[in-house]
Amino acid sequence: MTSTADIQHAVDPARPPHPRRATWAALRPLVLRLHFYAGILIAPFLLVAATTGLLYAVSFQIEKVVYRHELTAPVSQTSLPLNQQVTAARQALPEGKVTAVQPAAEPGLTTRVLLDVPNLPESTQMAVFVDPGTGQVRGTLESYGSSGALPVRAWISDLHRRLHLGEPGRIYSELAASWLWVVALGGLALWLSRRRRDGRRLRGLLTPDRAATGLRRTLSWHGSVGLWAVLGVLFLSATGLTWSKYAGANIDELRAAFGWATPSISAAPLDHAAHASMGHHNVDLNSDVGVDRVLEVATGTGLSGPLEITWPGETGSPYIAKEIDKTAPTRLDQVAVDPATGYIVGALRFADYPLAAKLTRWGIDAHMGLLFGLVNQIVLAAIAVGLITLIVLGYRMWWRRRPTRGFGRPYPRGGWRGVHWGVLAPLALLALVVGYFLPLMGISLAAFLVIDTLLGLRSRMTG
Repeated sequence: MTSTADIQHAVDPARPPHPRRATWAALRPLVLRLHFYAGILIAPFLLVAATTGLLYAVSFQIEKVVYRHELTAPVSQTSLPLNQQVTAARQALPEGKVTAVQPAAEPGLTTRVLLDVPNLPESTQMAVFVDPGTGQVRGTLESYGSSGALPVRAWISDLHRRLHLGEPGRIYSELAASWLWVVALGGLALWLSRRRRDGRRLRGLLTPDRAATGLRRTLSWHGSVGLWAVLGVLFLSATGLTWSKYAGANIDELRAAFGWATPSISAAPLDHAAHASMGHHNVDLNSDVGVDRVLEVATGTGLSGPLEITWPGETGSPYIAKEIDKTAPTRLDQVAVDPATGYIVGALRFADYPLAAKLTRWGIDAHMGLLFGLVNQIVLAAIAVGLITLIVLGYRMWWRRRPTRGFGRPYPRGGWRGVHWGVLAPLALLALVVGYFLPLMGISLAAFLVIDTLLGLRSRMTG
């Protein structure tokens, strides 16, 4: 609806326009220039992240095909006791120390026994795959992290996270995640403002203008694709930051300060002196009820689906039996079982997690393509393709704006001068706060400002 102020301004141009439109008119050149710089200088990092992310989205299917022999076994009507399967794994890798076992979740799958073996990389264990029907070892592979990624998926994951450059390589992915939301929101504001300026309906923003030609056609595709991809891009940026090196540490501190940290079940040594008061005088505290009894106790408490049983870390510590199904609906309940008695000595239900901890878990699992399975992976692949398309179209627009020689011209500087101090001051404060919590973004933004200032001084001197 047209306001009275807009009508008066149309009749008398000397009258000031609507305050909100006047503010955006002043902010738009500033947003354009920031979007330009971030697009040109950060886009290479975003392109690498999107390309490797696309590869990771299909890595689950690649893993199932490449390691089909190890992951599957002939369907059997009977299953050997879990302890015998673990013994077979020990015999296959006598130098290893068993740390956990994941019983076959359904017929046709193998049992995965995890062992610590000397000289393996950090967060890596050896996985021995055992046929639950015969006890035959189907193969051994390295298994990385809590997701249990096997070599091919672990290689792709490390490529996406740090380009196989170790800890320094994490800077690239954090820089990309830190700027992705800024580029996305800036582009969204610029594209939606065209609807009001050009009188276009929302449908005209969701679909590219096929009648347009040249630069306008490229811009139309860039804006429409961006509008479709913006929510997914913002989600990937937010969740990617949660496990980044510097911003991730700040987020962890913030979550801990508000009591939003993910709870954990105690695996500390038990106080077995308490058994005397419970009447268990004949219990041999050095005995072990065995993994089959632990599995029986865990399933008796309602744990189901894919399970993992973790061995006691030290003498007197409990077994930890936990659900590891990260697909929706999430099943991540855990119980601690006393190895001497087989009694449950602790329990942690996912339903009791703080809401923030649940959202963090779901966000990370969705980012990794686990939460909704194949559908999740297809959506991630589509977002990655959309982001790659946006970057290619963005560079194409930059190239088409170039003069006869050289590269595309940046948008005019000095747009901040037209912004009222009442708007500019909060924006500057917001930039400082965001730069503090996202250090790599703050440093790169400061570098942009220095470069832009130096280029402005040079143009004045040569002009």
